[in-house]
Amino acid sequence: MAAPAQQKPIDLYYWPTPNGWKITIMLEECGLPYTIHPVNIGKGDQFKPEFLAISPNNRMPAIVDPEGPDGKPISVFESGAILQYLGRKTGQFYPADERKRVEVDQWLFWQMGGFGPMLGQTHHFRIYAPEKVQYAIDRYTNEANRLYGVLNKRLSDREYVAGDYSIADMAIVGWAKLWERQGQNIDDFPHVKRWLETMLARPAVERGLKVSSEIRQNNDMQDPNVQAVLFGQRAR
Repeated sequence: MAAPAQQKPIDLYYWPTPNGWKITIMLEECGLPYTIHPVNIGKGDQFKPEFLAISPNNRMPAIVDPEGPDGKPISVFESGAILQYLGRKTGQFYPADERKRVEVDQWLFWQMGGFGPMLGQTHHFRIYAPEKVQYAIDRYTNEANRLYGVLNKRLSDREYVAGDYSIADMAIVGWAKLWERQGQNIDDFPHVKRWLETMLARPAVERGLKVSSEIRQNNDMQDPNVQAVLFGQRAR
């Protein structure tokens, strides 16, 4: 189904991270116009009152769609909720059939509740934590390994995680492509490797991953000031 004509661009509050990439990929796949509003999480933009008004959990991404339900503006925060909203809005990558939608939802929530958070903790303790805590490194690296195993088994008999290509795949790919940082060997998960190569070859995925890629260099994650914002949960 073709996306409905969208006259006004969607405002995307964004920083190029695995969670932000989910939305740029979906917008590119759907062909929806959008305007990027950078939320520099290393400088504390996520704590600004104007951003908290649309994302009260002080996390990006968030969107404001000027052409929401009944033609009225709507704001949405939480990447999974944004993907579902855009899927319903466009009729793309999020099936209307209830049985098929449940398949997508299960794997979207698996990513939101497990794959993303656990891999994020793996990044933190392996790369960013000022103190190397071996128990934490082992704990999250091992859990990442288990989750890759779950994904590998799921993909052993299907091309995409929910059968057809969907928002669930978009939610997972940005995290999965960082497997080296998570202490994993992608060759141990051949079905994930095949799926990842397929995903990264999609033109819209490639475009989505490149959005504002240059601004990631503005934050040195080893900078104590940046870490104080990201890990201390305060603005500069």
